[in-house]
Amino acid sequence: MFTGIIETLGEVARLHTNAGNLDITIKSNITSELKIDQSVAHNGVCLTVVAIEGDHYTVTAIEETLQKTSLKNLKVGDRVNLERAMILGSRLDGHLVQGHVDQTGVCTNVTEKDGSWFFSFEYDPSKGNPTIEKGSITIDGTSLTVVNSGVNTFQVAIIPYTYNNTRFNSYEKGTVVNLEFDVIGKYVAKLMQVRG
Repeated sequence: MFTGIIETLGEVARLHTNAGNLDITIKSNITSELKIDQSVAHNGVCLTVVAIEGDHYTVTAIEETLQKTSLKNLKVGDRVNLERAMILGSRLDGHLVQGHVDQTGVCTNVTEKDGSWFFSFEYDPSKGNPTIEKGSITIDGTSLTVVNSGVNTFQVAIIPYTYNNTRFNSYEKGTVVNLEFDVIGKYVAKLMQVRG
């Protein structure tokens, strides 16, 4: 379980295809604090640490994860949003994030306004994932509040701190991102669907 508050950025150092899986080696300033078998969210995708060497660690994304997320688009040198699993008993600064990406979305517009930024996104509504005005959404692992919610579109407002300390400063029209919709909203939508 995660909070959607990005701890740091890592850099993709190596990519190695292993059958249908992808081994991803990340250079990070938190590597010395990691352990093998620990869960870390990478652009919002929960992956398990399988190897550690110096300031590099390796995780494996299985074929299903690659099909459902933007991890398949990673290249050596790309920056990745990183968050370690939350510690029970401390403040929950973002919202409850599972690290299970529901689907990808595409950035359709970036607008700067008075020192902040509005990012617009589109996604496939046929998968049944709703956005809720002023509800929570996770974009590449970052916990955010939805504004201007539509059937298959929404916006988020980004403050300078988030812009400077996450991948948001590299997003442009056409950037593919990982989306995890609010877990409570998903359960409510599913219950409503079941009850007709």
